[in-house]
Amino acid sequence: MSTSHPSARRALRRLPLHAAAALTVVICLFPVYWMVTTAFKPSTDIQSYDPRLIPRAWTFDHFQRAVAADGFALFWRNSILVTLSAVLLALVVALGAAYAVARLRWRGRRQFVLAVFIAQMAPWESLIIPIYIISRDTGMLDRLPTLTLIYFMITLPFTVVVLRGFIAGIPPELEEAAQVDGCTRAGAFRKVAFPLLAPGLMATSLFGFITAWNEFTYANFLIIKQQDSRTLPVWLSSFQSTFGTDWGATMAASTLFALPALVIFLALQRHVTAGLASGGVKG
Repeated sequence: MSTSHPSARRALRRLPLHAAAALTVVICLFPVYWMVTTAFKPSTDIQSYDPRLIPRAWTFDHFQRAVAADGFALFWRNSILVTLSAVLLALVVALGAAYAVARLRWRGRRQFVLAVFIAQMAPWESLIIPIYIISRDTGMLDRLPTLTLIYFMITLPFTVVVLRGFIAGIPPELEEAAQVDGCTRAGAFRKVAFPLLAPGLMATSLFGFITAWNEFTYANFLIIKQQDSRTLPVWLSSFQSTFGTDWGATMAASTLFALPALVIFLALQRHVTAGLASGGVKG
């Protein structure tokens, strides 16, 4: 009995924390649950004055309308193309910048890091007007490459900051040992440090993908005339008309829209949380 009391007291002390964690999970997941269940509800249940947590009946009609909507396949392709291009471009550029900041010593390095942090903190919505004017004057309005460059600029500062931390966490002795064995600096990084960066690359890729995939403001503001160049977040507004909003189709389209980010997160989360260079350097 004496051994059970301390564990019981610890469990009792942790009970408020567990309750707070459970409440937070419920609050965060309930909108998602409501969106998904609404997508499967018949229209009569959606407009009912007696909402139910569990639908009385299930239907796929809303998903059929969403998939059959004009531009579904085209906007899906546009979103995939723009998002993947922006993420890959940000990874390539940020990897070189992060390595230079973490491993090399050069004049202006601290000022560069400060500028990256300032760019990360700046609200990108405040740059809509300047970006619109620049895009208009250079003839880059209504083009997917413009969105790609914007998403690249949005995700680049965060990618540099995160990869810098991952690279700094890798003992430099590992690369120095490879250089002693005959590798160049680039070869040592490619063969030794780069494989250890997998968690950092996946974490930044996930952030960049979700940021670019969900972005609505620039896609709606810069793609005005060429409707075929719009992306999925803008497509979600197509279920509104003068007669109101088709909530069933909107929730079904939102569910389909959220699936890629959810699948990628589930596929990468184990690697994102994995340890980095856990063994260190042995003497």
